[in-house]
Amino acid sequence: MCLLIMLVRTHPDFPLVVAANRDELLERPAVAMAVLREASPRVLGGRDELAGGTWLAVNEAGVVAGLTNRPATKDPSKRSRGELPIALASHTSAAAAVEAFRSELRPSDYNPAWVLVGDREAAFAIDMTGDDAPVIQPLAPGTHILENRPPGAPSPKVDHVRHLLDGAERLAEQELVRRLQAVLGDHHVPEGPVAVPEGSTIEVPPEVKAACVHTERYGTRWSGIVTVPPDDVPTIRYADGSACHGGFLKTHSWWRE
Repeated sequence: MCLLIMLVRTHPDFPLVVAANRDELLERPAVAMAVLREASPRVLGGRDELAGGTWLAVNEAGVVAGLTNRPATKDPSKRSRGELPIALASHTSAAAAVEAFRSELRPSDYNPAWVLVGDREAAFAIDMTGDDAPVIQPLAPGTHILENRPPGAPSPKVDHVRHLLDGAERLAEQELVRRLQAVLGDHHVPEGPVAVPEGSTIEVPPEVKAACVHTERYGTRWSGIVTVPPDDVPTIRYADGSACHGGFLKTHSWWRE
């Protein structure tokens, strides 16, 4: 996934709102929505059919966890980063999730990634690019945007997305969803260098800097919006493809396969 947006306690009706795009090779097999964990708390999300795991996991308790990858040559001997959102969403609160995460998981077991996790009460950024222990930072109320760079790093893409989100916290639910769909489907290519994987000699097209990516072999494969109300299960709206094509589906009664 190359874009992860988290609105933390900014909207009067939804303590947590998450919007995300998964950018990936077009040929990589995936399922757009599946039950990732049957045991309580039940976890839903897309499923990567090649390495397993997911890019965004949502549980019935209102915990949402997603990741972006650091551009780097992938080490196939390491565990799938797709395990990380599921591990976090296996807890009934974000605070409990990060405590378990801190003690149980080592960044050196995975290829490098950054993770956001939140619920109605709290949210956290997790840096999984080191060796021995995850670096966990609490997130203050506000709009937090993650691409394939460290949280807080200079990013024309993040700056552009933040501009497009201006005033979203004042919108009613349907207007909020439409705004987020428009942001996820935005094709503007901001200025600045392309993030090239470390050690790679592959030429990366500038289109990958857009929120919604379309290239010959790589692009936005999945888009999703999660709204977490104060006292009910989350609603997941998702597209098996890019947001610019529309066709978002909506989970009902906490979706059963």
